[in-house]
Amino acid sequence: MRRHRTEQYPDPLESALRRRVIAASFAIVVMVLAHIVHPFAQSPDARAIDGALEIGGAVVALLLLLLGGPQSIRALRQRREEAERAHAERKQINHLFRMTEMLQSANGYADANAVLGATIDSLLAGFGGALYVFNNSRDRLELSASWHWPDAETLRPMLAPAQCWALKRGKPHINADSRGALCCEHHLGSATVLELPMTAHGEIQGMLKIATDLPDAAAELTRIQPLATAIADAMSLAVSNIALREKLRTQALRDPLTGLYNRRYMEDALGRYASLTERSGTHLSVIMIDLDHFKKLNDEFGHAAGDSVLRETAATILGALRTSDVACRYGGEELLVILPECRLDEAVAKAEILRERIEALSAMHEAKISASFGVAAMPESTRAVADLLGMADAALYQAKEGGRNRVVAAPSRETPMLPLAAE
Repeated sequence: MRRHRTEQYPDPLESALRRRVIAASFAIVVMVLAHIVHPFAQSPDARAIDGALEIGGAVVALLLLLLGGPQSIRALRQRREEAERAHAERKQINHLFRMTEMLQSANGYADANAVLGATIDSLLAGFGGALYVFNNSRDRLELSASWHWPDAETLRPMLAPAQCWALKRGKPHINADSRGALCCEHHLGSATVLELPMTAHGEIQGMLKIATDLPDAAAELTRIQPLATAIADAMSLAVSNIALREKLRTQALRDPLTGLYNRRYMEDALGRYASLTERSGTHLSVIMIDLDHFKKLNDEFGHAAGDSVLRETAATILGALRTSDVACRYGGEELLVILPECRLDEAVAKAEILRERIEALSAMHEAKISASFGVAAMPESTRAVADLLGMADAALYQAKEGGRNRVVAAPSRETPMLPLAAE
């Protein structure tokens, strides 16, 4: 089919060159005939005709050479430039294919950012780049990575979608510090920035920013916008897949109601921390927490109120812990906190703080809310991790028997179990 179209619609440059070659060939034939006739020319008239033919053929050949040579050179130069552009486009397409293939193997944002950074270095040399992705609640975009940004201080760590024209419109937008230009509220610095929303599965996954401080920055960004859009489209699928995997991983490790880690993760974390404690000789404490009269709360105020109390309690606990601590939903209304490198007396003090903060939730929900606490530690209470949870649970049971809303520490290997705070 392609050969048929080529024969039907020939290249104009090729046709012109063919016509010039035919004309030049005709002129050469005329000159050759003149030389053949020359020996047989006896009369002055014949010799005059012979000379005229030679001169005319030479003039025609010279004119054809002068007229056709520059055009042929221009045609060849144009063909070469077109071939170079086609070769560059093929290289870009092949690089994008390799980028997409590499992104499919990315295990997380670190891998994807490395692939994107290498692609920007190769295909968009001389431009800066930055990638923003949505957080878990999708109310903010967080800076995931940046490359060769003209002024790193102008990159905000977080962006609000309501402050970005590219995200509000769902279309590319150029922020330029020029008269009459419409800039986003988050735009900082003097660099001109192309912002590309990254959409996959009908939903915006993040934003790719390309910046330059070249003199004709807006025109340069407009020139590379198709290529930058192709990069953003390929990256958007990777971001979507990574976000989906993170969501599935979170669902597998966390309790959907409270957002705390589930029991399976707790068992793994406790085993890791216990092994570290045994090797390094440090301390490890656990706090077992049980909400008091939770069934009565559900019966009087409904399960929706009970779920709200559980969520608020979990948020209260998380707000009082260190980043290294692990809070889990042990089961029902029972919660567990793992405190690595924490002595028994420090864990008891932390439990008392949690008890007071949970009790303060009563005013918010207009219901009596409290919790009982059992605390145990290695090596104060036991040297075996298998006994640690049992001793904390026994201390929690004693807190319940002692009147609830109190903290009880498991006995050390020398002293009996005693309540440490009571209502």
